[in-house]
Amino acid sequence: MAVTHPRGYAFNLTRRAYLATELHVANTHWSRLCGLMGTNASNFPAGRALWIVPCHGVHTFAMRFPIDVLYLDNRQVVVHAEKKLAPWRVAPVRWQAKSVLELPENTLDATSTIVGDQLEITMGAASGAVQGD
Repeated sequence: MAVTHPRGYAFNLTRRAYLATELHVANTHWSRLCGLMGTNASNFPAGRALWIVPCHGVHTFAMRFPIDVLYLDNRQVVVHAEKKLAPWRVAPVRWQAKSVLELPENTLDATSTIVGDQLEITMGAASGAVQGD
């Protein structure tokens, strides 16, 4: 993953489940453009995420594996979800989204995350966090 810091976590307040305990932020033009391009699936296991800020949509060009994608409004409420977005695709643009959270495939199913769920994204370590709690 091209982005190495800052780090944080993403927690689904509605479902009481961690989406990611190692969250990286892409908040520059270059880091948002590159995202997960060239990353191997083994370097993006369950528990990791990339938060793209600001963002209204994503692509999976030059990616090698499918991902789950959450579009979030300015309150970190899920306004759209894409499961198993395959490589070399363009996801829909959602103008109401202010950021996008890219997650390993099957994260949305494992945590039962859906549109309308309230997330908490915080920079810093998640105390006592275990994926799937």
